[in-house]
Amino acid sequence: MNTHIPTDQNAGAQETKEPLIDGPAVVDANGECTDPEKTEKLSVISTETSTAASLLNGNTSSETSHDSEERGTWGLQVDFFLSCVGYAVGLGNLWRFPYLCIRNGGGAFLIPYFMFMFLCGIPLYFMELSIGQFSRCSPLSIWSASPLFKGIGYGMVIVSGICCIYYNVILAWTLYFFGMSFQSEVPWKSCNNDWNTEWCVQRGGENSTFNESITELTVENVTKKLVTPAEEFWEFNVLEISKGIEHPGSVRWQLVLCLAGAWVITFLCLCKGVKSSGKVVYVTATLPYLMLTILLIRGALLPGAIDGVIFYLKPDFNRLADFKVWVEACLQIFYSVGVAWGGLITMASFNRFHHNCYRDALMIPLINCGTSFYAGFVVFSIIGFMAKEANLPVDKVITSGPGLVFVAYPEAISRLPMSPIWAVLFFLMLLTIGLDTQFGMMETLSTGLIESGGKYLMKKRMLCTAGICIVLMLLGLPCITNGGVYVFQVLDWYSAAVPVAVLALSECLVISYVYGAERLYGDIEMMIGYRPTSLWKYCWYTVTPLLLVICLITSLVLYKPPKYGDYEYPLWATNMGWCLAALPLIPLPVVMIYGILTTKGTLRERIAHLKKPTDVWERARKKTQNVDEMEEDNSNELMEIKS
Repeated sequence: MNTHIPTDQNAGAQETKEPLIDGPAVVDANGECTDPEKTEKLSVISTETSTAASLLNGNTSSETSHDSEERGTWGLQVDFFLSCVGYAVGLGNLWRFPYLCIRNGGGAFLIPYFMFMFLCGIPLYFMELSIGQFSRCSPLSIWSASPLFKGIGYGMVIVSGICCIYYNVILAWTLYFFGMSFQSEVPWKSCNNDWNTEWCVQRGGENSTFNESITELTVENVTKKLVTPAEEFWEFNVLEISKGIEHPGSVRWQLVLCLAGAWVITFLCLCKGVKSSGKVVYVTATLPYLMLTILLIRGALLPGAIDGVIFYLKPDFNRLADFKVWVEACLQIFYSVGVAWGGLITMASFNRFHHNCYRDALMIPLINCGTSFYAGFVVFSIIGFMAKEANLPVDKVITSGPGLVFVAYPEAISRLPMSPIWAVLFFLMLLTIGLDTQFGMMETLSTGLIESGGKYLMKKRMLCTAGICIVLMLLGLPCITNGGVYVFQVLDWYSAAVPVAVLALSECLVISYVYGAERLYGDIEMMIGYRPTSLWKYCWYTVTPLLLVICLITSLVLYKPPKYGDYEYPLWATNMGWCLAALPLIPLPVVMIYGILTTKGTLRERIAHLKKPTDVWERARKKTQNVDEMEEDNSNELMEIKS
């Protein structure tokens, strides 16, 4: 472990508060202490502080030094910051937020959006960073704070694992487009390809070009069937789509190679844990902003771009009277910041104990929201251009989800001069955005599984990570068959909605009322040296859980089964989707019942015992508190040695 001793830490719990080190420090030319006795005492301070943190992770004192080294920490504070920014800023910022703005009042949508960021997004974000950093535990181990609810941790790991499966499928599609962009002309530009049908048409107002093979057109069938080259490239070349989920067809070998490539990249970036991923994010978390800026400049110079931007920003305040607008704003904030997936807890657990997580909890959600807003300008400058080219209203061109980034945007790029260059830049941006989110989910899954296996698996971290990647890749193969896009949509529709909301609500209630928001504030004070404003504590108690309940109920009431274009899923497929949604929630009652059955005493005594933090947690917390108290008295001596 990269050991770091802050100036306000001490050696441990001692009964007297006399200075640890007397007399002047003896240092060499490099500032290192040369006095053997003082050096030994400094080492004791370091070891005791590390011991307190590691006890929270379930390690005994004799195991602490080795396990802490195996677990590791972020090399620099900026590694953690960029990792969290990359984790929060995902594909939804690009393909969902702009669409929600248009559907819910344009610029007026920003009012509920930013309001819910402060009432729901930041409080939950701050809670997860705090508990993760204080405990230095994975989502599986963190519930030593209240063992009765350990099932929440299992649920987080399961939902992250499921999403890892299909998220890399998106990256596989992105790699395919990226590879196909290295041609003199992007293949989705014209209707003169083997995969094009007679209904292919290049949109361009009066200059629309039809496929040469078309023989007879009527007003009726043109209205129903004409599609663009980009649509046909997506469905008939990339996906080779079948008629439905009941027709899976064969595996697309080109996409198998792309999926394997996506998992190889993921493994190489995570093989050494945060030591490797913390350096990769210097590129993957910053490059998207450069690419967005380049695309924005290019888009702003296109005819019709200003019309798209005006359409994006023009507020319709009447829409704020619609309850659904407020619910969608809250849901977008909730899902975009990445709470209840376990990723934030996992990444914060690799922080040093005195890292200022409060500052990060305020800045990162703001950066995430700002990125969504900024990406909207990029999207709508291009959408405005497309609308002008096709002589259509802007609202008839905009779409959301994969259709935006794999159909609408490629179609717009195909109309630009030097389109292959812009295609390469765009899909490289998509790849880096997706990788950062994948890193967070994979780190959650791998850290949880590896640390639950003890020291043996921690020594074999690289091998375990490789095994997890291989298994998840194999589980993703059904998504790259001819009917794979239907499987993908079921996974996305059910696994990332209701389960995450239930987990977030459970987490918020347990930490606020069972572990105690006041106790957590005490833990935060130990870490950062002061108590933040009580606003967040009041949000944890009332506002945030209430908003989550409203969103959860509204989502269930307004539920509609998924559709892919005009295709409606059979009943068995939607039933499987609900089973998938229940999978992360099953551990909550199962672990609770198991804990009650294996604990001694009456039912009331068992529940009361399981609600309280374990003895190991309390000993470690007390030890850490004593370290802080002793350090305050000895900070001058420590500073003298380090000077």
